[in-house]
Amino acid sequence: GGLKSHAFGFILSVLLTVIPFGWVMYPSLPKAMTLWIILIFAVIQVLVHLVYFLHLDRSAAQRNNVIAFVFAALVIVLLVGLSLWIMFSIHTNMMAH
Repeated sequence: GGLKSHAFGFILSVLLTVIPFGWVMYPSLPKAMTLWIILIFAVIQVLVHLVYFLHLDRSAAQRNNVIAFVFAALVIVLLVGLSLWIMFSIHTNMMAH
């Protein structure tokens, strides 16, 4: 992870921020498609940060870090997703009665 790698990661991060920002400021696509594009760019940007700044890769030295990150991400997705599901279910049941 030298200067060249960090500079490339920084340039990618800036591009992955500026492009969706431009789509929001100057809308040319439907809102739903713009939202999906922003979501895709956000996921790609997270991956860029993990690889170029946190140096997570498939090497044996990073295997435990990658497993810990994946487990933490899974727990967060489950907590947020199930919480939203519960709130939606409660809202639906409250409005039905």
